[in-house]
Amino acid sequence: MGFSGHLVFAHSERPLLEAPLFNSTGPGRRDDVHEWQPRPGGWQTLQLGQGIWEDEYLSTLVEWTDAPACVADVADSSVALVTGLDTQGHRWQAWLNLDNAAALLVEEPEDVDDVNLWMATPEFEEAIGHKRGELDAEVSADAEGALAWASTAGVQAAAKQPRIEELLRARETFVEELFDSLLDELGFPETAHSAQQP
Repeated sequence: MGFSGHLVFAHSERPLLEAPLFNSTGPGRRDDVHEWQPRPGGWQTLQLGQGIWEDEYLSTLVEWTDAPACVADVADSSVALVTGLDTQGHRWQAWLNLDNAAALLVEEPEDVDDVNLWMATPEFEEAIGHKRGELDAEVSADAEGALAWASTAGVQAAAKQPRIEELLRARETFVEELFDSLLDELGFPETAHSAQQP
């Protein structure tokens, strides 16, 4: 069973959980919140269980931190929709694990009685291929948006646009790893994994 919920990435000298928007999160819900190893320079990632994050929280968080932030809406560790927002209100979105996203987004025909039977047909595969093509056509613009967003955070992208596009087209078993790689390639300081060793 994979993780379903949200990965929230933002900048703050204080713990992100101190943001007012999390104050409404009752003590019981705090069990569904995990802090990832922070990145140097105040960049933090929170992993939130389902039901804690609301769409409007992203602009609230950007306002509180006065820095760009992004959130990945993750389903079963297999697919994620990343939404980034900068302090000027510019927003970008990108899907991670495009094949899984295509399968998730494909619309079933109205005359289908049993979705499971339809999923076993060549028509279903064809519909996924078509949707995958639509998503793929957006990758270049998505990568451009991600790079522009990262530059407003004052980081220098380690990679150029073709590498970001490659990542957006990549497939990982755990989409969380793809999210982490995307942040690395966008130029955010990498987690000091070696510092964790005793």
